[in-house]
Amino acid sequence: MTGALHQLSLLLTAGAAAGPGARIQPPRPPRHPVSLVVLVAIDQFRADYLRRWGTQFTGGFVRLLRDGVVYEHAHQEHAITETAPGHATMLSGREPAHTGMVTNWSGVPDPTSPVLGVAHDSVGASPRRFRGSELYDWMRAADPAARVLSVSRKDRGAILPVGRARGDVYWYRGSRFTTSRYYADSLPPWVVAFNARRGAEQLAGTRWTPLLPAAAYAEPDSVPFENGGHDVAFPHPLPGDPGEAARLMPSYPWMDSLTLDLALDGVTRTGVGRGPRTDLLSISLSTTDEVGHDFGPDSRELHDQVLRVDHWLGWFLDSLAVLVPRDRMLLVLTADHGVTPMPDYTAAVLHRPAGRAWLGDLATSVGAPLRARFAMDFGLRFDSGLLEGDVAALRARGVNVDSLAESLARAARRRPGVAKVFTPRSLRAAPASDISALRWRRQLPDDYGWLVCAVPEPGWVWSRPPVTAAEHGSPLLDDVEVPIVFLGPGVRPRRVTRVVRTVDIAPTLAALLGIRPTERLDGVVLPEVAGAH
Repeated sequence: MTGALHQLSLLLTAGAAAGPGARIQPPRPPRHPVSLVVLVAIDQFRADYLRRWGTQFTGGFVRLLRDGVVYEHAHQEHAITETAPGHATMLSGREPAHTGMVTNWSGVPDPTSPVLGVAHDSVGASPRRFRGSELYDWMRAADPAARVLSVSRKDRGAILPVGRARGDVYWYRGSRFTTSRYYADSLPPWVVAFNARRGAEQLAGTRWTPLLPAAAYAEPDSVPFENGGHDVAFPHPLPGDPGEAARLMPSYPWMDSLTLDLALDGVTRTGVGRGPRTDLLSISLSTTDEVGHDFGPDSRELHDQVLRVDHWLGWFLDSLAVLVPRDRMLLVLTADHGVTPMPDYTAAVLHRPAGRAWLGDLATSVGAPLRARFAMDFGLRFDSGLLEGDVAALRARGVNVDSLAESLARAARRRPGVAKVFTPRSLRAAPASDISALRWRRQLPDDYGWLVCAVPEPGWVWSRPPVTAAEHGSPLLDDVEVPIVFLGPGVRPRRVTRVVRTVDIAPTLAALLGIRPTERLDGVVLPEVAGAH
């Protein structure tokens, strides 16, 4: 079956017609009382990793695969498969076109909410651009005493599974865990005490070596196109300087262990999950994304990183069960996106066409004369297949936006590695059978200003020169496919091969908890998990 036909069959199986406005089912009382809902999101974790290395797992993944409902082909069913759009789907039940989380750069940056303890922070972070509600809002509507704890290395990984609600939300910035003024004016004592332990600094000089003997890894160790061509083979040492080690920690596996340690400390100190109510714990583990970008999804480093996540997740779940009984804990594991193999690997090892494409120069070539003519910056920029800008301002100055978009589209279609190009007009007219067009429609809010969106050829990635990393961000299958696993009381173990979507997670959890979403959702309740509800 060709890639296009395979994707079409998956789409039809997924029941994509559910779409916006899926019916809200009335809540039913939960059959199994739950004290804590736990979301574990692994950044850039492809669905096939659980199958590829499953025989080597000994920790948390073993428990999930053995005792959970495992969806082997779940989709982040939108076009810009990045961290912000992906995390926003998980507990909102809605696609980026409805959450407003279109790209990373337009997601959580907020200069009005500076990050605590970071001098001269001009970026800040908050969920102010997020639209609508999430699971935690529905939980609070049912019980105003419900609490949340959300932790991640990335600000968007911590913020977007919670939505606009304020609570205990922390991420790693400036060599420490912190938050922004959107949430608090100062860190609570327990986070201050955690940072004072200087966990990252104490790892200075540690060497990252493989967990298993070399024979356990099918991947070669020294590959010249990995990691920008330097430090391509084990061991990978952390700098001996404590400050430098803490700064570089996000690129090393121990970042995930620190994140899980903070989450466990937070549960201990705040009492989340240990009261008569149902609380929410959200954890986003980001190191797989860093290692995946640097070394690629087919590297020994990525293989070893996944084994470490399995080990640490097992430790974490065992430790959490001491605080919150397993039969009162409902857990879901998923990912914000997948990743496409490095084009160098695809060409050299798989002997398939591959390469890197970029359309950023088109934005520059159009933006410069417009800026000179009107003395105004229209914000034209390209990223992850989307050329966007202030379309309303262009129209207000008499620019024929449709003609401009078509001119850009013609130029984009001539580029190597570009499979499809849409303008706003052609995207609206594209048939429902066009999977790429459907994913782009799920990505873009009606009021979002853009001129051209594109899809790369299979094996090609959007990559800004001279970057040579592995990439994601396209609507192709390697980037959209992720795992979903549910584990908890009343959830009967099974494996499901039909396609589901990450927007199905939130309505399914709501059904299990017996609470009502406060708005219409794009996702549906998964019957294999909550069919009797």
